[in-house]
Amino acid sequence: MFVRMYNCTIVQSGGKAIGFFTFSQQSSPVPGGRGKQLYREMTDQAIHAEFCGYRGVAIPEHHLINILLVPSPLQLAVRIASVTRDLEIATSICQLPIRDMRVFAGEVVQAQALCDGRLVLGVGKGAFGFETGRIGVPMEDTKAIFEESLTVLEALLTREEVAWEGSRYRFDALTVMPRPEDPIPLALAIMAPPGIEAAAARGYSVQTTPLGASHEILRSQVDAFHSGRARAGRPDRQRLSLQRTLWLARDETEADQMTARAHHYYQSFDNVFGGPGLVDHGMIRPLPRRQTVEELRQNVLICTRAEMIDRLAGYAELGIDEVIASSNFGQPQEATLDMMSRFAAEVMPSIRPIRQKVA
Repeated sequence: MFVRMYNCTIVQSGGKAIGFFTFSQQSSPVPGGRGKQLYREMTDQAIHAEFCGYRGVAIPEHHLINILLVPSPLQLAVRIASVTRDLEIATSICQLPIRDMRVFAGEVVQAQALCDGRLVLGVGKGAFGFETGRIGVPMEDTKAIFEESLTVLEALLTREEVAWEGSRYRFDALTVMPRPEDPIPLALAIMAPPGIEAAAARGYSVQTTPLGASHEILRSQVDAFHSGRARAGRPDRQRLSLQRTLWLARDETEADQMTARAHHYYQSFDNVFGGPGLVDHGMIRPLPRRQTVEELRQNVLICTRAEMIDRLAGYAELGIDEVIASSNFGQPQEATLDMMSRFAAEVMPSIRPIRQKVA
């Protein structure tokens, strides 16, 4: 495999607060598929992220649709680990309700071993009713199933002998093999502030995103995490990772163009995220949005250098531990890699250190 290395200054300071969200999207039906190209591009994004000094990469999981189409994030994590050295590799996320935890726990242990201990296991209940419904798990059932599945998974990973008698799982004593050699960091993906606070109070790290919502929504998510983390009393072990739509534009014209691209992407995203779920042969129908392009521009990080540095400084003041840059809106791969290089060279060195926020 060959990945072109765009001019990039390797940085250390700000890079430790920035991750990159790897992305795959099929814009039109292709006879015979194009999975080889999609996963080669995602792998190249990860290689370039390490080269440029990003903290790590995050890998999504989705099924049966043409965006974010990674059916097995653990498989891709192992692939990325094989072509990188130090990059942290997070799943963002693995959907627990559609899996059997007795099988999944062993897959996690195997993946962590093959990733040389660099895996961060992000888990959640799933976000798209279309895919969970087609897999036989209605969206309204996912929360309860997730909560039991998470408890079962943690038991299987931390205890040698586990028997279970619950609503979804009932099994006699068993031991997942092989046993984990390295700690497996766990993060819960949650968007609602009450859920974020509850998870943080239980000692979990959290992955969240306001998507295209306002700064006030973002602030409520961040405040909820810090409130919960203060109750847990273990701030050094918990991380808040905020995924944010991000593009470093050369000028205002490019910022306008990329915001329009992002808005078009959200026309598909909104269809399956709380929308009607209209999908034709795997292709999501773009639907009109209530939010205008101008409103979206105000709520995401698509801007030029000076504004980007200023807004990320505000994130540091809020006590956000890590920003995961979601920078793919259907543009060519070369443009994505070039933007990653420019962001690393022009913005990362100016990112302020994260301040520990006390609730």
